[in-house]
Amino acid sequence: MKNFFVLLFLTTSLGFSQTDVDVFVMDFTLNDQVMNISGLKNISNNPGYDSQPFFTDNKQLLYAGTQNGQTDIVMYDLTTNTSNVVNTTTPGGEYSPKQIPGSKDIAAVRLDPNGLQRLYSYNQTYIPQGASRMLLDTLEVAYFAFFDSSRIVASILGANQLNLVVANLKTKQVTPYIENSGRSIHNIPQSTSVSYTLSNEDKNMDVYILDLDQGAESFFVCQLPVGVQDHCWINDNQLLLGSGSKIYLYDMFGSQQWKEVADLSGYNISDINRITVNPQGNKIALVGTKN
Repeated sequence: MKNFFVLLFLTTSLGFSQTDVDVFVMDFTLNDQVMNISGLKNISNNPGYDSQPFFTDNKQLLYAGTQNGQTDIVMYDLTTNTSNVVNTTTPGGEYSPKQIPGSKDIAAVRLDPNGLQRLYSYNQTYIPQGASRMLLDTLEVAYFAFFDSSRIVASILGANQLNLVVANLKTKQVTPYIENSGRSIHNIPQSTSVSYTLSNEDKNMDVYILDLDQGAESFFVCQLPVGVQDHCWINDNQLLLGSGSKIYLYDMFGSQQWKEVADLSGYNISDINRITVNPQGNKIALVGTKN
């Protein structure tokens, strides 16, 4: 019964089983809150679930890519426009890939056919490629971000909800932080902080900033628009999100309102959700539907 519940919960709430979405990458500049987009391309261009992009640097991008019903960690090279599978294929699937700070290794959530859901690392230095090990053997991690090389901020599966925890991968200590968290957890550029989302009384998502080295206190940033779950950061004071075919900007030192800055309907892209920006702040990767 538990395995059935976990799989059902993943399918309906966590979005691991969405279909027919692709990962798009584009160059952008932002001048006076006007976004100019160029070089947009579909880097997955594949039937099925291609999602959860993450820039490892300015030249490479990770995402969860599915072919023939199998979801693996894909590394896309932006300079050669080529991709390869990072992990040795497992019976289950890999999701939410992130590079481990200070390492070439990749961390990702593995969902096994029996319903076991755990966080693994995948070796990128030694043969065999993708040799993996479990990082936390007790937590059903769904989404996460690294605070540093040993600590993660993660949303884990709870009783019909996600709950935010702080986990130390070396000591295995897990500290519950807050309940009813969301799936959008990000490192903030030019900062030692991490942002996370939290469901509010109206069932919308609020964005908070957390710095574990400054007393582990959270600071409210803004509310995401109704129905939106995802956000990312351009820098330490400007956020982006996608909704429908449009991209919106929030400036903490500006109007403090979500403002439309780009419309991708001309590219026949809709249903934009997950979104991220490279470290240099001139490329966007997002997930959407090609009409």
